[in-house]
Amino acid sequence: MISKQPQLSDFISTSSSLPELSISPPLLNSANPWATTEEDLVALYKCPYTGAVTVRTSLFQAFSQNASTHQYTFFSSSLGHATTKINVDGGEGRGEIVPGETSSLNTLGYSPIAFERYILMLVRLSRTPEFHSMTKQRDGKLKPFIVSVTGSAEEVGRCCEHLLEVLNEPEKSYPVATEFQSPSSGSGEGLDLMIEINLSCPNIPDKPPPAYDGASLSEYITAVGEAKARVPKTYSRGLHVGVKTPPYTYQGQFQILIDALERSSGLEDGCPISFISATNTLGSCLVLDEKNDAALGSVNRSGIGGLAGDALHFIALGNVKTIWGLLDASKYEDVRKIKIIGIGGVRDAAGYKRMMKVGASAVGVGTALGREGVAVFEKIARG
Repeated sequence: MISKQPQLSDFISTSSSLPELSISPPLLNSANPWATTEEDLVALYKCPYTGAVTVRTSLFQAFSQNASTHQYTFFSSSLGHATTKINVDGGEGRGEIVPGETSSLNTLGYSPIAFERYILMLVRLSRTPEFHSMTKQRDGKLKPFIVSVTGSAEEVGRCCEHLLEVLNEPEKSYPVATEFQSPSSGSGEGLDLMIEINLSCPNIPDKPPPAYDGASLSEYITAVGEAKARVPKTYSRGLHVGVKTPPYTYQGQFQILIDALERSSGLEDGCPISFISATNTLGSCLVLDEKNDAALGSVNRSGIGGLAGDALHFIALGNVKTIWGLLDASKYEDVRKIKIIGIGGVRDAAGYKRMMKVGASAVGVGTALGREGVAVFEKIARG
């Protein structure tokens, strides 16, 4: 069972106005297609073995999804090819689940649900008796929602400002917030929100992941810092911000990340980043079917997409260990305090323990959630 392990509650805030992050147990879902709908999010929130719920990455405008070009499949690395057909009857093409096929490839983009629709969904949910009943089962402790977003640096900054407003003045943007008030919900207290800036999706044509470029990374981090500085000083609740990184493959790429974080220490309130989600899927990967044709459809018809699951696990471990070492060695205190959510190929207690051993403070699960549902978290927790 998970016990006495480092937790996200060990995070120290990078801002004096922020309390320490508290996510317990240190196990959660990553931003993925199995965290898209309200039904998905409620199931993840209800699960007693998750310490937070990550919402699938969204944009200000809903992503235009097509089942013929946005797909995923599971496969076995040892077999070497995909074995199932893609079901295109839904909003996205979905591969069947076959025992032993624990790696995945996807040509997906972002959520078909827009950012503000997600926030409205969460605000409504937080003001329902069902939500407060779920919270009571956690001894009254709120389980955070990590809202994963992407877009331009300006749009990401607007997302941060919006979430700070929702945390402090939810009725200003969402009058629905007053429909149900719990005794503790004076101003957004019935909802705990964080934000993850996804700078690493490999599947968007002509839009390379910003996390590979130092100038782009700095632009986003600066936009976050400036957004935090713009909100009213009367706000009592702050916002923890994370960055989701791609799988880096050589030292110079890791240094680009650390340099951008250290440069942000010079902002008015210091580095605005509290955590790093490492890693996203590995791009430029191809899985073929039994006829040696591309197993997936894609926008550019190549079938090339992002690799995850078992096949990603070892590069994810290397990324977590390397990033942790560089953070720990930084001369900037606010950078040293940044923690890591380790993501990539974790499907059992052994994988969870490996992630924690190399420097993760919490562990995110993606492909295994898609294969096994929320029951995977109990399996991991109980060992």
